[in-house]
Amino acid sequence: MSDVIKKVSRNTENAPQNLDPYTQTVAFSHYNNISAQLPVDPQTGKLVSGGIKEQAKQCLENIKAIVESIDHVMDDTVKMTIIVKDISNIGAVDEVYKTFFPDYVPTRTVVAVAALPVAEAQIQIEALISNGEGTPPQDPCPLVKVARNTENAPSGSGLYTQTVAFSHYNNIAAQLPVDPETGELVPGGVKEQAAQCLNNIKAIVESIDHVMDDIVKTTVFLKNISDAEVINEVFATYFPGYSPARTVVSASALPLDALVQIDTVVSHGDGTPPQLPEDTCLLVIEASNTENAPAVPYSHTVAFSHYNHISGQLPLDPKTGKMVAGGIREQTGQCLKNIKAIIESVDHVMDDTVKMNICLKDISDLDAVNEVYTTFFSGDYPARTTVGVAAIPMGALIQIDAVVSNAEGTPPAV
Repeated sequence: MSDVIKKVSRNTENAPQNLDPYTQTVAFSHYNNISAQLPVDPQTGKLVSGGIKEQAKQCLENIKAIVESIDHVMDDTVKMTIIVKDISNIGAVDEVYKTFFPDYVPTRTVVAVAALPVAEAQIQIEALISNGEGTPPQDPCPLVKVARNTENAPSGSGLYTQTVAFSHYNNIAAQLPVDPETGELVPGGVKEQAAQCLNNIKAIVESIDHVMDDIVKTTVFLKNISDAEVINEVFATYFPGYSPARTVVSASALPLDALVQIDTVVSHGDGTPPQLPEDTCLLVIEASNTENAPAVPYSHTVAFSHYNHISGQLPLDPKTGKMVAGGIREQTGQCLKNIKAIIESVDHVMDDTVKMNICLKDISDLDAVNEVYTTFFSGDYPARTTVGVAAIPMGALIQIDAVVSNAEGTPPAV
């Protein structure tokens, strides 16, 4: 039997199928990546009737069905991402959400976007689930999920945990520009708000005995996409030597009417019990770039342990640095070619992808995107999340990022 860790792709008839070319859940090593779930009744294939509460419940019921189909429970969730059309609906969503997590709450990101794949949908939810049994040929291991909070960062108000570690990753709740002492937004513009988000992240990271250079991926949600250059300036002061993989996403609204919110994934070399720190803490982060993808002021890909995190790719020709000619099909093809070039530069293939995230300027372009998308995979499709956004950097029509399996792991430091 091969000793190479395998990707396990699974679907259940108890959750919606065939909405898009995706697999409902893709497990690799100690995590399950679950595709974003819309409020669709799996028996009828149609949107459930009712308002935001009914839709939120259906999304969560779909996630629960997927989680239970792979012999897990909702409390195995380490991260939830709630995507809504109207940010004012979050209070109603929370009422439903709490009923699915009566004792423990995972980390969480909340964002409003311009459009969702089903026209009348008001909400979409994705999840990341712990997978203690690993994937073949790994032996099941009774790994412990470690959920922690610090008073030096904003409280989750019982709706989320600041950081949840499982195996070799810490998943940090998306941070808003809130002063933890006052609970209020900090004064100033996007520069001050971005700095506060990063200060909050730093406080959480340091509270679990890590440093900012242990971060492998950031997703920056911006009210105004033109603020991306300011974000680059602020990030440079927090990451003067190494820069994690990054994706910038246009939010139509953020909680508290913030201008920016930052989502973070952190390496966790010491693992979680019963993994022994002395056996695992020497794992290194492998950050790399390739000339075959467009140049950016951050890493194209950052690998740690059994995952590679790929930065959001725009439809830019890496030779010219300019947008490719043509429409959505050509732009989709270029984004995927850039991702493929990055993946191949680290000796992997597209079918090693476990999760894709697609941002579209016009959600009605989705069918055309899918036509191109399906040509890049020969095996099971990755898990996927698709949203419509008001703007994409450089005026692009599409942006795609990816999470890729890394069976070889990353080496211990010498």
